[in-house]
Amino acid sequence: MTSHTRVPKAEITGVYGAVLKKFSRKMFGVVPEPLGVMWNNRPVLTFSLSLGRKAGKWKTCDKNLKSYAHMAAASLIGCTFCLDFGYFHAHNEGLDVAKAREVPRWRESDVFTPLERDVMEYAEAMTRTPPTVTDELSARLLDRLGAPAMVELTAWIAVANQTARTNFALGIEAQGFSAACGLAPLARPGDVASRA
Repeated sequence: MTSHTRVPKAEITGVYGAVLKKFSRKMFGVVPEPLGVMWNNRPVLTFSLSLGRKAGKWKTCDKNLKSYAHMAAASLIGCTFCLDFGYFHAHNEGLDVAKAREVPRWRESDVFTPLERDVMEYAEAMTRTPPTVTDELSARLLDRLGAPAMVELTAWIAVANQTARTNFALGIEAQGFSAACGLAPLARPGDVASRA
């Protein structure tokens, strides 16, 4: 895939770089493009990786819901890397891939439950500038998720926004992770093609 990043990728070097590349290839088959771009500022890269690892340990909110929320935020922002990687991640984590591929057109799709729809609406409401979160939507989610999971979901969406906005601003685009593992293409808004 041709790179069109707004900041050129740096050569990943040194012991830390070698470990990072080896770990990346083992997990993903390739070195994800954001690593090369972020290598230009290793403290920022280290912070981002640490934040992602720590957020990945949160277990109060359902993994599928967090996956849909992340992808809904990324779709609204336009981060194709996040959508591609999120779909790939859902596959590798054993999450509901048929639903994950429908996230970009969740409003038109009939595969989601009312709770899943509220989660994606919440993710979009948090992502808009200014945010459009309402008391009614928050109350519905709080009632169904409980306070601990609601706090986790909210923080998860905030982390998703940071990641998606960073990737979008730096020009980091889809890298073909989902295609590499044979997943059907992501649905697009208004897409009426049959589901995978």
